[in-house]
Amino acid sequence: MNARKIIIGRQRERRIIWAAMRASLESGKHKYKRSGKKSRSQWSTFEKLLRVFRWFLKLGGLYQKGIQNAQEVKVERITLSFDDLPEAFDGFTILHLTDLHIDSLPGHEENILNAIEGNHYDTVFLNGDYRRDTSGSFRPIIKPMQRISDALNPPFGKWAVLGNHDTYLMAEYEEEVGISLLVNESAVFEKDGEKIFLTGTDDPFYYFSEQAILALERPLEGFKIAMIHTSELRDFAAKNGYQLYLSGHTHGGQICLPNQKAIITHQFEGNEYTAGMWNYHGMTGYTSRGCGVSGIPIRFNCPPEITFITLKKS
Repeated sequence: MNARKIIIGRQRERRIIWAAMRASLESGKHKYKRSGKKSRSQWSTFEKLLRVFRWFLKLGGLYQKGIQNAQEVKVERITLSFDDLPEAFDGFTILHLTDLHIDSLPGHEENILNAIEGNHYDTVFLNGDYRRDTSGSFRPIIKPMQRISDALNPPFGKWAVLGNHDTYLMAEYEEEVGISLLVNESAVFEKDGEKIFLTGTDDPFYYFSEQAILALERPLEGFKIAMIHTSELRDFAAKNGYQLYLSGHTHGGQICLPNQKAIITHQFEGNEYTAGMWNYHGMTGYTSRGCGVSGIPIRFNCPPEITFITLKKS
């Protein structure tokens, strides 16, 4: 078995250009969408509404129950079959983690690791949103992320993309944390002479750029997986022959009605992409509920999850 991993498209010049562009976008505190629209972030207004909602929950005695729900990480197991999966990767298992927001709940890294313990996986994919806030210091998350990374040592490595809560400065901590970041780049996994590819793009919810599209259009021949913070680039991935698309961002709603219908999702692609399995033009997709919280540290009718995705050859 050859578990060697190669970054495709990682050139120092590209990273410098991306970092400069992302720094400019972050400093403007705007959302930049693929439609070309630019809008001011309304996160501060949303937080004011959440403070009112928090007060009502405390008044009704539900706030502590919501915090407890947010700490009870559920293990989801999914098996996906593909005709064109290379034989060598039959049974290949991905540990999918997203939306950790690791500084929202003190010690939450232990809840996540307890859920992972004792399970087999070949690689780890982290789908963005590692801190609570969308701006300010990210240093409080470094040690918890190191704690998680140090406990996970799969043969095919640990791979991450950025979400809309993250900053380009996190790219400077790849080696220190021990997780490889894919910024509009691809990696190839090799086993017994066969390959599968993983492409990760920058967050398209706040920080869309044509570089993300170019990464998905790169001519890679073989089984391809896209890891992108939101589901909104699924059309480009499907058009370019990706078999699997993994996303997060929505938290599954985080606070849902008893029928699991999300009240707020912060995504506009359609309810079918809010949580769980979906299909787009023959491409299989999965949106995780995430394992953290943001805005308010509670969950109702929407447990946090870690996901083990096992690939099988049909």
